Amino acid sequence: MRKVILYIGMSLDGYIADENGRVDWLSGQDEERENEDTYSEFIKGIDTVVMGRKTYDQVRQELSPEIWPYETLTSYIITHRNEKPTDNIKFVREEPCGLTVRLKEMQGKDIWICGGSSIIKPLIRENLIDEYHISLIPVILGDGIPLFGNGKREIKLRLKHTKIYNGITELVYIRR
Repeated sequence: MRKVILYIGMSLDGYIADENGRVDWLSGQDEERENEDTYSEFIKGIDTVVMGRKTYDQVRQELSPEIWPYETLTSYIITHRNEKPTDNIKFVREEPCGLTVRLKEMQGKDIWICGGSSIIKPLIRENLIDEYHISLIPVILGDGIPLFGNGKREIKLRLKHTKIYNGITELVYIRR
């Protein structure tokens, strides 16, 4: 069965974006040093990406305005707007949990939950994330968009893997 994987960067104090929604702080401690490419290995096992409209707009407008970086994946964008889909970008008006359960039942590789907070939090609350790939970035933002917030449920995890490079600690947890 397909796994649902959260693959995301987080500040040391638990934020996935600063108070203005920006992620330009996602880098290692030494800016002259290139970060290790753990993404390329991760993406080999993925064929589906899920994100909210704000994350989609951020990717399109700020992070990769020239090309859609997930061209080889089927992208599901959760939005209330009417948008024309493409072959690999689907705009859906579904709740994150319902969409995720539906996608998990389909054939294919694993499902990447890309962001943002309004998509991630219900999935955590309903314990629908199978693996958490969190890159802890060496920065304290002080304020911003929290990854976890006020969860009302305890979810026990098991550490599967750690990797440290350029001050970034990559943590991979699975549900127990």
